[in-house]
Amino acid sequence: MEERAYIGLGSNLGDRELKLLMAVAELGKLPGTRVTGVSQFYETEPVGGVPQDNFYNAVARIETTLSPFLLLDELKRVETEVFQRKPSERWGARSMDLDILLYGELVLDSDRLTIPHPRLAERRFALQPLADLAPDLVYPVTGKTVSQLLAALTATEKVVKL
Repeated sequence: MEERAYIGLGSNLGDRELKLLMAVAELGKLPGTRVTGVSQFYETEPVGGVPQDNFYNAVARIETTLSPFLLLDELKRVETEVFQRKPSERWGARSMDLDILLYGELVLDSDRLTIPHPRLAERRFALQPLADLAPDLVYPVTGKTVSQLLAALTATEKVVKL
């Protein structure tokens, strides 16, 4: 059975725009998966206090037959095999970061995977592009819509549409 999921994409190394486009194409190659929407691209300030270049971020909407754990495995494979992502310090620079933001209405907290993404409701760089695709989508933890979460944000990081 297909499930709708939203994947956060981010890059701050190399040709960031090209890498986002490549990541969308790679999502479409995943088994049992098709891309059904892509947000605008945004240039965003990094969060977490690690000095580094700005990111380009976007969100892709997919329909997939992959379970959440198989989807996670595939995203990690794409990060390492296609984008040669290397382990780095927490919140450090990366060629590509692919995160499951939402997976249907699932709420999951395991040692390997947390859905919704644990910091989604605090991150303008994820909520803004998600709002492009699904402003009325209900965040399953609070019952608020993506637009409501975005409006309530106090985070001040700069997020600029490209």
